[in-house]
Amino acid sequence: LQLVESGGGLVHPGGSLRLSCVATGFSLSYFAVAWWRQAPGKEREVVSCFSFADGKTWYSDSVKGRFTISKDNAENTISLQIDNVEIDDAAIYYCAAEWAIIGGCLEGQVDSEPEYDYWGQGTQVTVSS
Repeated sequence: LQLVESGGGLVHPGGSLRLSCVATGFSLSYFAVAWWRQAPGKEREVVSCFSFADGKTWYSDSVKGRFTISKDNAENTISLQIDNVEIDDAAIYYCAAEWAIIGGCLEGQVDSEPEYDYWGQGTQVTVSS
């Protein structure tokens, strides 16, 4: 049972990037999947979440309007589109899955790391001009 992120790399401020998270060994259909990020010297923070059961999406205030989370056409894949990249977006990005058969991404839970059952290894996003 694994989550594998991809799509990280070097991006210029104002540019765009698309991250993907693929689950292997289990179906995401009963999960909520969140994207977290951790910048050097900072705590890990959740930035977005997608609930497969009800299609609910959630975004942190810091990324609202610039990040878009979506279910990919590829099976068992969640993507995070990052537009108008900012310097502060530089971080390692992780996807995490929470068992949520009746819906997830709930306030008060979405930002709690222990709520998540599976974590990926992360993909690095570097922002530089």
